This record gives sequence, structure tokens and C-alpha cells, in this order.
Amino acid sequence: MITAYQASCQARVDAALEPLFIAPTKELERLYAAMRYSVMNGGKRVRPLLAYAACEALGVPAEQANGAACAVELIHAYSLVHDDLPAMDDDDLRRGQPTTHKAFDEACAILAGDGLQSLAFSALLDPRLSPQADSTRLAMVQALAKAAGPAGMVGGQAIDLGSVGLKLDQQALEFMHRHKTGALIEASVRLGALASARAEQAQLDALQTYAQAIGLAFQVQDDILDVESDTATLGKRQGADIARDKPTYPALLGLEAAKAYAIELRDQALIALQGFGENAEPLRALARYIVERRH
Repeated sequence: MITAYQASCQARVDAALEPLFIAPTKELERLYAAMRYSVMNGGKRVRPLLAYAACEALGVPAEQANGAACAVELIHAYSLVHDDLPAMDDDDLRRGQPTTHKAFDEACAILAGDGLQSLAFSALLDPRLSPQADSTRLAMVQALAKAAGPAGMVGGQAIDLGSVGLKLDQQALEFMHRHKTGALIEASVRLGALASARAEQAQLDALQTYAQAIGLAFQVQDDILDVESDTATLGKRQGADIARDKPTYPALLGLEAAKAYAIELRDQALIALQGFGENAEPLRALARYIVERRH
């Protein structure tokens, strides 16, 4: 199920994203090319899938979440462009291709990331992508701003950079990853639910519990793959976290215990969806996919 669903959602969000990268003037063509390169060069599109699936879980067609899906993917792509820069993780490879600062240059990559961040909020406010009422779009913008900013993803990256070489306990490690990775995954689910314009508070609470669990599971599985997979499969340098002496779940818990923890988190996510019917099957499938994926 998940393979066909993923392909359908990828096609939907890519079709919505493509027009955003048309340069308005000749002078901006290189910048827009770098932005397009950073987004349209593959990727699993997990965050758009979550936005669409959350909208569908509430009985609303996925197309209503096009703005949400575009926005979370644009924020995710911007974060990768900046994370890969020499000043941060200094990576040369992303999704099996040269990172943006290698394909273009560092200054262009910084500006491309800045541009993608701005485009994300434009997508949420564009009535062609987000046909919701103004009050709903405002709530979506507020949710994304909180998740992407210093109280969320950016703060998590700052903690991550400051943790190199340190021995964090599990509580500190989870605090970091609930911000760095989890915040945007939570926002993806929340934005999809808000896009439905049907979500009751109890449903939003249940979806938040689900999203918190899979957000952490996603990072645990990433850490496991950094140990077990290879560069060709991952599309990025295998063993990079170990080489940088970053704190990881396998290093803290041991590899087998980390795998067991990922399964435990998946089960927590599935329990959170017990009050939803068949419309939530894509969300359930995504929870399983996140801990079973090999890249």
C-alpha cells in the first residue's frame, strides 16, 4: 500500500511545487535553479505524505492539503541546504547527488535556503494551494513558524551542533531530536489536519501524540541506518554521525536496543490512532514505513 500511496503523493506535491521555481526575471534564474535543484532532486517526501494522510484521516481529499504539503517540504529542503554547508555538517552528498553548495556555490546555497524558507510561507497563504479560510491559513502559518524556528527545528540544530563530542543521556538526546527532526514532522501532521478544516481538539491531540512518536522513531531509525546501511543506499555519506562524534541512539542504547525502541515508538503511534477509522490507514502505514525503511 505505502509504495503506491507514496508515488501518488509525490506526484501530487511535485506538480504543486514545480511552478514555484519559475524565475520572475532573467537575473534571478540561477538562484531559482539552485532552489529547484535543492527540492526537486528526489527525496522520500515523508513530510508531504504526512500532511496529505492527516487531511485524509479526517475525511477530506488530500488536495486540500497541497499548501501544507508544499510548505513542509520547502522548509525541510531549506534546512538540508543549510545543514550541508561547511559551517555546519560540511556534507558533499545529498540524495545521491552533490549538495547544493557543491553544485552551485556556498553563497548561492545560503540564498537558495533563504528563498525556500520564504516560499514555504507563501505557499501556505496562496489560495490556489490553500483554499481554507483566512483564519485557518493563519493558524497554519503560526504552527509552521513555531516548528521551523528557534523553538523548533532551528533550535534543535543549534543543540545538535553544540553536542558534538558530548555524551548526552537519553532525555537530553530526545530533547534535541524532538526539536531538530520531530518539530517539523509534528507540524506536517498538524498542518494536514488543519487543512481539512474539520479537526476537533481531541483529534488534534491524538494526531499530535502520533506525530511525536513517529518523529522520534524517524530519528532513531536514521541513527540505525547510519550504522547499518551504505552510502549508495542512503544517498548521503554513511557513518557521518559516527565520524563527527555526534550522540546517537545506537551509541547510547546499543544497536539492538535502539531497534527495539523504534518499534516501541511505532506502536505508540498506532495506539494514538485507535479512535480513527479506515481513513487513517495511510497514517498507520507511514508509521510502519518509518521504522522499516532502509534509506
